[in-house]
Amino acid sequence: MTRPADDDRFEIHGFWRTSATYRVRVAFHLKGVKPRETVVDMDGGEQNGEAYRRLNPLGGLPAVVDHGPGQPPVPLTQSLAILEFLDELYPQPPLLPSDAHGRARVRSIAQMLAADTHPLITPRVRKYLSTVGGFDADASRAWLVHWLGTGLRAVEQRLATEPGTGRFCHGDQPTIADICLASLFMVTHVLKIDIDDIPVSTRIVAECERLPAFAAAAPARQLGAPAL
Repeated sequence: MTRPADDDRFEIHGFWRTSATYRVRVAFHLKGVKPRETVVDMDGGEQNGEAYRRLNPLGGLPAVVDHGPGQPPVPLTQSLAILEFLDELYPQPPLLPSDAHGRARVRSIAQMLAADTHPLITPRVRKYLSTVGGFDADASRAWLVHWLGTGLRAVEQRLATEPGTGRFCHGDQPTIADICLASLFMVTHVLKIDIDDIPVSTRIVAECERLPAFAAAAPARQLGAPAL
C-alpha cells in the first residue's frame, strides 16, 4: 500500500498491551499511515502524571496527537472516536459500511465491546476492586472472566444469528467492529482467560489476525513489550 503523505503527522502515546491502543494501531495500519510512537509506562503509573493528563485528563490510553500542518498540536482521545476520525480523514479502506443500517449495526457491536465490556476490565477498575473493594486475586480473576464472557457471548449471539455477518463481523471487509472484537480477544490472551464457546467470534478474529494490519499491531511487536 502506498502510504499517505501524512506519515509522522500523528503521535501515539500508548502502551504495548492496552486493548484501546491496539485498536488505534490496527486502524493506522489499515489506513497505511505510520504514526510516531511515545511509550507511556502504564505499569509505572506514567498515565497519572501531569504531563500525560494534559493530553487526556482521564488518564486513559492512548492519546493521539495530530501534528498536522498549519495548526497547533491537537490531542485526540477515546479509541472509537479516533477510529472514526481516521476513517473520515482517510476514507479508504472504509472502516464503516456504506449504508446507514450497516453503520448502525457495526457501531452497535463495537460499542458493546469497547464501551460496555472493556471499561469493566481495565487495570484501574481492577486496582480499585483490590484496594477498596477487598478483592483478592481469585475474586479479581472471577470478575474478569464474568464480564469478558458476558460481553463476548452477547456479541457472539448477534454474530451467529444476524444476516449481516459475513467473513467478518459485517460483510467481507474488516470494520471497527472487528477491530474491537480482536482487541478483547487480545485481552483474553494476555490475561490467559479461555472463553471457548464463541465459535463465530473465534473464526472472525482468526480472519483478522491473518491480515498484516492486525498482525503488525500485536502487543508482542510493540515498542516497550518484553522480549519473548
